[in-house]
Amino acid sequence: MASRILRGFFQRSWCVASSRKSPRWQSFSRVGSRRTFSTEEMKDEYGEMTADGHSFIKKDFVLENKDVLPEAELRYQTYGHLNEAKDNVLVICHALTGNASLHAWWGGLLGENKAFDTSKYFVICCNILGSCYGSTNPQSIDPRTGTPYGMDFPDISVQDTAKLQLLMMKEELGISSIKAVIGGSFGGMQTMEFAVQAASSVGEFHAEDGSPFVRSVVPIACGASHTAWQIGISEVQRQAIYADPNWKTDPINATKGLEIARQLGMVSYRTPQGYRGKFGRQLRSADSPPYGSNASWQVKSYLEYQGVKFIDRFDPITYVKMTEQMDSHDISRNRGESVEEVLKKIEVPACVLGIDSDVLYPLSEQEEIAANMPNAELKIIHSEDGHDGFLLEQDQVAGHIIDFLNKNH
Repeated sequence: MASRILRGFFQRSWCVASSRKSPRWQSFSRVGSRRTFSTEEMKDEYGEMTADGHSFIKKDFVLENKDVLPEAELRYQTYGHLNEAKDNVLVICHALTGNASLHAWWGGLLGENKAFDTSKYFVICCNILGSCYGSTNPQSIDPRTGTPYGMDFPDISVQDTAKLQLLMMKEELGISSIKAVIGGSFGGMQTMEFAVQAASSVGEFHAEDGSPFVRSVVPIACGASHTAWQIGISEVQRQAIYADPNWKTDPINATKGLEIARQLGMVSYRTPQGYRGKFGRQLRSADSPPYGSNASWQVKSYLEYQGVKFIDRFDPITYVKMTEQMDSHDISRNRGESVEEVLKKIEVPACVLGIDSDVLYPLSEQEEIAANMPNAELKIIHSEDGHDGFLLEQDQVAGHIIDFLNKNH
């Protein structure tokens, strides 16, 4: 079997996360070449980030664009126990900068008597193909050259990522069917792809009896395709990386551009109300000027810290490639005339979750999904945290998931 178990494995230093968990953020200022830190309260969406897990390798994996990955590696983790029928499976899909360590970023939902109840379900979480937490990515070695792919890493689509996960579940784990696929943001896009590929009349994955391989889905804070608004926000982040002096000659070290890209992302994930409530017009020190180049705004310090922290666990090439993969999201490509047409072919039960303050993936997009899927319901998460509400409002998210799973056996 083309697999191996890897524990505590790290591919590159960019993906080696600190062992510190960060429920609070630290603001900093530069004094000469030194940085000074102070702790300020703001909830962080991720905990410890590692590349731990099992590895599945698919030889000669043909991508949507017909390029071929000689060895497509998929890192994944599992929780709980697979039942004899091999159908008590929950698949949880992570967002843009997440990993297969579900316990690190949605730990409040994982465990006995929780939404992802490990006494009932066999829970699987895979690292996205192209991400730097164990799956094949730009820093992986190309077997054909013996050197890292780097900028030659092929264009991966969300379709490719979902397909590789489905192949792993059938070929590696012998799953007979999946009870539910659940994910938010980029994870929600993967969830929609699972629905099309394994729970619709146009899909290629089915259970042995011909029924849907995926029996239900819970897409959260996403749409049926990436819109011009979302592509534009991704492109501005990429342009920040392209503007780094290192990008053309040494792209892996275009880290200043990556810091700025991350800061842009952190603004889009939240809301004006959230930023006002957390920071207002507060300054870091009493002797700071009230405005101007030397004003020590709390929000500035927070964003700078987020940028610096991010370059310890991600690299510029991977970030560019991953945001491009998000932009590939379109469930109707080569499947129908419109997303509405394709959505109508997904007949399995669906619970669509949207966040009322999300400016990045607005509620209208979840309304479109729910309105066109024949067996879907829409539930709204109330939050001032915007898009990141799917990670931060864990009690609300868990309640809706538990209700939905209990209704749909």
